[in-house]
Amino acid sequence: MPVLTMAPERALCWRGRPATRARLVRSEVVLTPSRPADGVQADEPRGEADSATTPPSHLFSRSDAATWRLVWRAALVGLVAGALVALYRMVIRWGLVAASHLYDAVREHPVLVVPWLAGAVVAGFVVAEGVRRFPAASGSGIPQVKGIVQHGLRVRAAGVLVVRFVGGALGALAGLSLGREGPTVQIGAAAAQGVSRVTRAARADQDHLIGAGAAAGLSAAFNAPLSGMVFALEEVHRTFSARVVLAATTAALTADVLSSVVFGLQPVLGFGVVPSLPLAQYGWLLLLGPVAGAVGTGMNGALLGVQTLYRSWLPARWRPVATLVVALPFGLWLPQVLGGGDDLVRRSEAATGGLTFFLLLLTAKALLTSTSFGSGFPGGIFMPMLAVGALTGTTFALAFRGAGLPSADVAAFAVCAMAGVLAAAVRAPVTSILLVTELSGGVEHTLPVAACVLLAMLTASVLRGEPIYDVLLRRFLANGSGTLEFDDGSALVARATG
Repeated sequence: MPVLTMAPERALCWRGRPATRARLVRSEVVLTPSRPADGVQADEPRGEADSATTPPSHLFSRSDAATWRLVWRAALVGLVAGALVALYRMVIRWGLVAASHLYDAVREHPVLVVPWLAGAVVAGFVVAEGVRRFPAASGSGIPQVKGIVQHGLRVRAAGVLVVRFVGGALGALAGLSLGREGPTVQIGAAAAQGVSRVTRAARADQDHLIGAGAAAGLSAAFNAPLSGMVFALEEVHRTFSARVVLAATTAALTADVLSSVVFGLQPVLGFGVVPSLPLAQYGWLLLLGPVAGAVGTGMNGALLGVQTLYRSWLPARWRPVATLVVALPFGLWLPQVLGGGDDLVRRSEAATGGLTFFLLLLTAKALLTSTSFGSGFPGGIFMPMLAVGALTGTTFALAFRGAGLPSADVAAFAVCAMAGVLAAAVRAPVTSILLVTELSGGVEHTLPVAACVLLAMLTASVLRGEPIYDVLLRRFLANGSGTLEFDDGSALVARATG
């Protein structure tokens, strides 16, 4: 019986040749042919509406007409993704507010711990069942989107959306340290799948639209359209072809407009005025960059290590339950670390607290994030990574204040470390620089942020750290066991290696 293997570059092959077509049975994941290179025009006309027999427009040439069809579809993706992400953000916001009240009530009336634990068991079973039926809805969602574009994976978008919303609400209700940004990227990709199907988009354009949906999801989550656009290019497609750029830009801007109408124009994190870092203090970046790189690499190791422990020690049905139970002591005694970490970023910027307190917050946030994410609970790590980075920068600044580091520059170091930790973990330097620049509301931090990012990535490379989403994608593919069926009727057992 032939075996499907995963080559080192993670391209699907069958005894050395590309797999023609494979469908994964007993799971919603379907492996389809490897995608053509972005920008290849020969594969452009595959949808019925874009067939080669369609007469050219009287206004445009055939190639221009295809380009503008991609643009209006990308705009539609941005609108749908923006609306879904806005709804998701409201659900998460409601859940976190309710979590604060719940923990206050349990703190005042300890007898409520019993019904809280009972509710955690029920909620955990609900999430476990949803993830069992739709495995692509587990965890961040970004690796799954990369799998769609880079490896031809297909998922049932409707089911994934339901699990994302239900799991996100239950996770927020417990105060889990999970971000909304990874799920919003997958929500945007799911919106793109729906738009592609309804508008009968060409096969090559479907990949462009999924990347556009990912850009729209991140843009609407952060109100940061430039970061969303670059993220789709740098992390999802890993190419800068003209059609990918056009689709991602259109969707990101459209989603940002809709998100701004709902939530306003203010940045998500609400930074105050962060003074620019004086040139005389740039020497400190030679220390901060490696520290941020080590923290980012360490966070990756913690996330993957806890995920391995969950899979080794607990049945899948009990992993979400364990995650919810672990969150209880944090919610009772250190509620500052609950949720994605928006409040921690603002606290780090203001440096409200001493060195010991920030060390405690940093350790607790890293631990809660690892236990929350490792179980496969639907939720991302983008915002928790930014929070860990901000705490790292403030802790660093407070630790070296006695060595001459000015107190006025603490906020600037928090901003730099945010980008450094994220870049070391994700290995998306341009996205990290742009995102922190957009969130801080000024370009004066670009130079020190970029310097910190480069030093952090250099440190991560020295420490042999791997990009977190690449590792998660490999693990996701390795766990997708089932029977693969080819177009010629042959079947084989799947095995992923590497």
